[in-house]
Amino acid sequence: MEKPGEPADENRRVHIRQALPSDAAAIHALLRPYVSRRLLLQRSEAEIIELTRHGFVAEIDVPDATRQRIGFAAVEIYSPKLAELQCLAVHHEHQNTGVGKKLVAACLQRARELNVMEVLAISSSEDFLRSCGFDYSLPDQKKALFCQLRPRQWEEE
Repeated sequence: MEKPGEPADENRRVHIRQALPSDAAAIHALLRPYVSRRLLLQRSEAEIIELTRHGFVAEIDVPDATRQRIGFAAVEIYSPKLAELQCLAVHHEHQNTGVGKKLVAACLQRARELNVMEVLAISSSEDFLRSCGFDYSLPDQKKALFCQLRPRQWEEE
């Protein structure tokens, strides 16, 4: 098994494909560790299925000639002006290998195809997102500000 941060060998090439509703259980399993550490918001199965519309799965080839899902990301389209990168998760054994960047690139390409003007991302992985072309403000100096209207689910517990 490869170590975190090492590139996948030639037999385990990363494939990025359109997510399908049938991927929902595997996507949920990928997100679970990040939700439990409060790095991602918890999503219902219905929400995950909806995100597959503009979502992408990263897979690698495994020895039994199948593919293992190792990552997911989606872009939620709000309007022709704005979309949001959501649910970016890469299995811990495959982090720092370029999988996340490929998923972000697929999401940004989908937004381009839909002629979206701007994509935002809310994350604790600022350095990673900056390496993907995101920045704290737009060229005309707009900044995102937030007003929390209700507690997040884990704050209600």
